[in-house]
Amino acid sequence: MTATVAGLTRPIRVDHPSAGYAAARVARETAHGAGLPDVLAERAAVVAAELAGNIDKHSGGGSVFVQPSLAGPGVDVLAADDGPGMADLDHWLLDGNTTTATLGTGLGAVKRMATEFRITSSPAGGTLAAARLLAPAPRAGSVGHFRLPRDGEEHCGDAVALADVTGSRTAVVADGLGHGPDAAEAADAALRVFTENPDRPLPHQLTNMHRALRTTRGAAVALVRIAPRRLEFCGVGNVSGASVGGGPSRLLLSTPGVVGFTLPSAPVRHLSLADDDVVVLHTDGVGTAWRVPGHAPDLLLFAADLAHRHRNPRDDAAMLALRADRSA
Repeated sequence: MTATVAGLTRPIRVDHPSAGYAAARVARETAHGAGLPDVLAERAAVVAAELAGNIDKHSGGGSVFVQPSLAGPGVDVLAADDGPGMADLDHWLLDGNTTTATLGTGLGAVKRMATEFRITSSPAGGTLAAARLLAPAPRAGSVGHFRLPRDGEEHCGDAVALADVTGSRTAVVADGLGHGPDAAEAADAALRVFTENPDRPLPHQLTNMHRALRTTRGAAVALVRIAPRRLEFCGVGNVSGASVGGGPSRLLLSTPGVVGFTLPSAPVRHLSLADDDVVVLHTDGVGTAWRVPGHAPDLLLFAADLAHRHRNPRDDAAMLALRADRSA
């Protein structure tokens, strides 16, 4: 069993036509870094350019976020705008109907090139779009995430990792105190402990992390293990959690403390899950005002929405959303 550690998410603010070229360059670099062949790297570049061009053409601004995927070797491209939405979305999803004057590919071609593609648009909520491009025979995974440093920083003190085993998934979200290199050092130390043996009981994970972080500034850490219809949660500090779906959200509350400084006795919380429930963890760089509609959200679009509308750019921010059903 191996754990996958999330790489950095790279944001591209779409406020000029040149954003399409920047998005293409970042997507190409990210794809090569993920080990994708040239043909898939070029597809990722086209997808990112088209989504950025769509925002520039049809909205008052927005963002594209490019990151290595947690679903397997590949790239996630998330897009969100502040515009009025598209009245005839089905028309623009037909291959060959381009919304921009950039590469002329159109959203239909984006859908065809991507391994997974999601899009939604409404007058009140603007447009959210997400494309995932994976290498052949990827590990199946129903997961959405991002990991963004605060604006102007190269290092991110918030970190995410995910491990899949037969019958369950285990994940960690860590928030190193403050920001910059020292915060990143603390969060990375927590993830190193997790990746050594992600199948350990959750309280044992926290105890081992506490020992490893004593020479750092410390971190808030939340761990979750989910399987069909059941969940275990254990956390210390200000990483927030919730299970969301068709019914009311249920909060997953961490115990006050700092891993590496003051480790309290953090109980493991056990919950039952409905088949379509989603488990969400996020650091305090993501606001708590987000709302989920009366149904389980699409995880990629949910990540795009939180990254664009609910992230504090003056702080590191990370979130992870996942289902127990990895094939969904």
